Amino acid sequence: MNQTTPRHFRAASARSLFSRFRAVAAAGLVCAALAGCSGEQFQKGYILPQGALEQIPIGASQDQVLIVLGTPSTVATLDGEVFYYISQRTSRPVAFMNQQVVDQRVIAVYFDKNRQVRRLANYGLKDGKIFDFVSRTTPTSGQEMSYLTPLFKLLSFN
Repeated sequence: MNQTTPRHFRAASARSLFSRFRAVAAAGLVCAALAGCSGEQFQKGYILPQGALEQIPIGASQDQVLIVLGTPSTVATLDGEVFYYISQRTSRPVAFMNQQVVDQRVIAVYFDKNRQVRRLANYGLKDGKIFDFVSRTTPTSGQEMSYLTPLFKLLSFN
């Protein structure tokens, strides 16, 4: 714009430029907010190394299993020893939503009395039922009272 451009035309151009800048800034903020709400994936528990199960043949020693797979998540001693390696993968599509289980794995390594691998098992979601180990409620025996129960007790003639 040169000196011959009228003053009101220059002011209108500045306002137009400022309103475009505001629109671009608002679009950028909306994109940034939506990017913050994008989905997430979570891995909990044991992460199985690639090709680890192939390194453990039937008859391998317990020490060899510990070297390849590491310390188990839990151990059972019923009818021989069993190592359990437990993992779970969850995701949520948006940051403020609840997590949903995508995959759940339990690798079980069964040993005989001589601490040799007797059997390997790889259990997944289809093999079991998802349940919450830690619950916020304690089940109690007895009868649950509704809101109307005290009212009926007051009105009873017994």
